[in-house]
Amino acid sequence: MSAIRIGAKLANFGPDAHRVLDAAQSLEAAGVDSLWLSDRVVTVTPTESFYPFAPDGSVPWRDDTPFMEAVTALGMAAAVTTRVELGVGVLVAAVRQPVLLAKQLGTIAALAGGRVALGIGSGWMAEEFDTLGIPFAERAERTDEVVELMRACWTGTPDAYDGAHYGLPKGVAMHPVPPQHIPILCGGMSTAALRRSGELDGWYGYMFADRIDTDIVRTAAEMVGTGRVVVRLVGPLDTSLPAGKQLVAAGATELVLDIDTDPETAAAQVVRARAELS
Repeated sequence: MSAIRIGAKLANFGPDAHRVLDAAQSLEAAGVDSLWLSDRVVTVTPTESFYPFAPDGSVPWRDDTPFMEAVTALGMAAAVTTRVELGVGVLVAAVRQPVLLAKQLGTIAALAGGRVALGIGSGWMAEEFDTLGIPFAERAERTDEVVELMRACWTGTPDAYDGAHYGLPKGVAMHPVPPQHIPILCGGMSTAALRRSGELDGWYGYMFADRIDTDIVRTAAEMVGTGRVVVRLVGPLDTSLPAGKQLVAAGATELVLDIDTDPETAAAQVVRARAELS
């Protein structure tokens, strides 16, 4: 079995969101393989949509919690790092214009020498879609079209495209082409998300360390074959590392952990994670 990749959450949200670039540098120096940001454009009060990662469905942040826009923060983090892979886990693709999103991510990849990955999800907050003028009921179809259009645009010379929600005329050129393949991972825990992950470059799951689901990881591994199975594991290392060993045994290829951003502490935690997960 190949060595497990160790990723870290790069918190572009919360009271320390303004320190996201310092955190990127500290975590890269600590030796992580990847850094993953989160995505949120707006929060709407009251939020009646069910938050799928909390038992009671309530959102774990206040309305005034700072939340740096994910693609912008991704580009900034790329500018202050040199080695580490940078991704969004996960981006709500259906609220973005796909051609512009392809240009933004392709630009970051070109300037960063590759190093870009993308987790995509259909989204869960209907109020956010309403605010941005995107029909919530169309999110799955739109997500599929966003992926198709981005991949086409990243060739530099996409064919004409006539989808249900987006289109592209003949003769479009988009350069520079990303210097290497930008992996797209399907985020989500549903059966549809797991199935879609087999059509993309892998799967990006989200679990709390004290309530993991190895069956989902095992199914994802079967679906993606040789693709990536990335699990964002929330919790302190004392809980995450034992849980992570179970997820690796079930087929996870990469764990995204809560690593401290203090340089000395981060380095020690990465060493510990590699030792306990090997």
